[in-house]
Amino acid sequence: MEEAIEANVETKSLTKAKPTWRELSVSDIENLVRVANEIHPNLPESNEVFVERVKLFPEGCLALLKGEDELCGYVISHPIRRRQPPALDSLLGEIVSDADQYYIHDLAILPKVQGLGLAQECMKKLFVVAKRFPTTGLVSVYGTAPFWGRFGFLPEEIDDFLEKKLVDYGDDATYLERKNEEFQG
Repeated sequence: MEEAIEANVETKSLTKAKPTWRELSVSDIENLVRVANEIHPNLPESNEVFVERVKLFPEGCLALLKGEDELCGYVISHPIRRRQPPALDSLLGEIVSDADQYYIHDLAILPKVQGLGLAQECMKKLFVVAKRFPTTGLVSVYGTAPFWGRFGFLPEEIDDFLEKKLVDYGDDATYLERKNEEFQG
């Protein structure tokens, strides 16, 4: 009996310790920028960019929280016109009515909580939203294409338009895309 109680206590403490995803709010932005600056020190974006994304497409913006209030990751995603990712540190103004692709702008998880399956949990949530579009696209940086490949993202041919967009993302940036199998256009 004591072993069962100890196992139950251990399971509860592990559950409490594992971060969880919830909808991002504007009040999270200051902590989000702290995480972004740690993960992407060479790709800075202003608070206004993140605030706008949360306001324009809240269902695509999630916070990863450890405990009640420690933000240790986030994702920003929203619809775009296919193969037209926004420039870094730029405002969208609106989600265009003819958006035909889901776009993952950023998924960042602090190293101290990586390896717990949190990215996979996040991607499951995003793919529920993404299935409204034929494809999902993203810009892979820091050699993360193999990571994204686990979720079905593959390199796309880069035209002049995309090449100009990718310059600000760094030398190793590449545009990836995946077909949304459950697309119900």
